[in-house]
Amino acid sequence: MTKTKILMATLASALALTGCATTARTGGSDGLYAQPIGGAPVTANPTPYSEALVCLANYARQHNLQSPRIAVGRLADYTGRSSLEGGAAITQGASLMAISAFAKAGVRLVERFDTSVSELELRYANNSLIDDGNGQQRQIHAASLPGSDYHLVGGITELNYNIRSNGVDVLGGDAVDSDPTGLFSRRSWVMNIGLDLRLNDTRTMETVDVISYQKQIIGREISAGVFALWGDAVVDVSGGGRSLEPVQLAVRSVIERAVLEVSAQLYGVDPAAACVYSDPIGGSTSGGHTNITGGVNAASTYGSRETSNVQARQTVDRGHDRRDDHVRSYLRGRYD
Repeated sequence: MTKTKILMATLASALALTGCATTARTGGSDGLYAQPIGGAPVTANPTPYSEALVCLANYARQHNLQSPRIAVGRLADYTGRSSLEGGAAITQGASLMAISAFAKAGVRLVERFDTSVSELELRYANNSLIDDGNGQQRQIHAASLPGSDYHLVGGITELNYNIRSNGVDVLGGDAVDSDPTGLFSRRSWVMNIGLDLRLNDTRTMETVDVISYQKQIIGREISAGVFALWGDAVVDVSGGGRSLEPVQLAVRSVIERAVLEVSAQLYGVDPAAACVYSDPIGGSTSGGHTNITGGVNAASTYGSRETSNVQARQTVDRGHDRRDDHVRSYLRGRYD
């Protein structure tokens, strides 16, 4: 065995031993075998539409505008996509994302998604088991719960893994076997998720608005390597990286985009006037105020009711990140 082979075998053995020795056989005084790595702090979880929602809430607060009461129902995952190892491919918490989005917009909310605790307390109070303090029995009063005016339901309806993909592979080297050979590879792919929501009048169960959006998600992969013969040894060095835009963040983004559109109508304001949004398209091409994303004519439903302070939206592009300069374009870990 040559000296080069001996040296490389020794290095490989040392690395293997280092890996085996990193985990202690017995726990320390704190009861831990090892300390977890990483120490990133907790941060906010915004989408490109979060600032617009907060801006709308500030505008409503300054002008003393109150929205109707909204309840968020079940926003289910209807894609049916899952894997044997990782479970569902799409978040099962879309309803929670919608509740958070309405809260950012300052919309009045009533709980209808998880009423288990309230129902249990009501049952206990009805059986004279709840103490409201100082030995006083909790009383049950009629009409003590505020009702919702509208409720939001729907779900995630699309998950298309590979709309388009492309890549390039480059291999270069000398014809002589002992000379180095280089390899470079770059690939990218596009997928998307889709969302369909509907807003219902709670009293009449009439569907007063429908919103349908999709968002495309991009992924990239790049790698490079060098292969060469060095004396009696073989050298093979490679490296690369892969990144994919967070799929669940894309779900949150389309939900916040839809909630932004609905919230502006609930307050009865033009979002362009409220938060200085640009609106390059203007009114709809048909000349009316039709919600072309879902096909429901908002002007003839909840937008024109005298008992409501909502109004029909003028265009589906208002509040869109690509069209409105005042909606900041950033995701986790990226600032433009």
